[in-house]
Amino acid sequence: MGDLDKNSEVLQRLYDVIEVRKDSSPKASYTAELLSTGVEKVAQKLGEEAVETVIAVTQGKTNAVIHESADLLYHLLVAWAVTGVRPEAVWAELAKREGKSGITEKALRGK
Repeated sequence: MGDLDKNSEVLQRLYDVIEVRKDSSPKASYTAELLSTGVEKVAQKLGEEAVETVIAVTQGKTNAVIHESADLLYHLLVAWAVTGVRPEAVWAELAKREGKSGITEKALRGK
């Protein structure tokens, strides 16, 4: 198994835990608490984490980029869960785009 497969498995396992937390008490789990706040708050938190990641990148702080990227991925998975998006759907979309020029791919989206 390649590193990419192992990495996507980590994300899949995290997503699965997030799904389980939908049925947990918000008092017992940060994820359950976040999910209970609704899509707007989840999206707001995702945006905050994205901004924190951008700040770390622009400051060139490697450890901060790693830390904030992990937070960003977690909150992205929570956003997927709250909107019913499965990781497999995103992986399939990425696979469709693989090997295509970004310019070509973008032009095809408009058609």
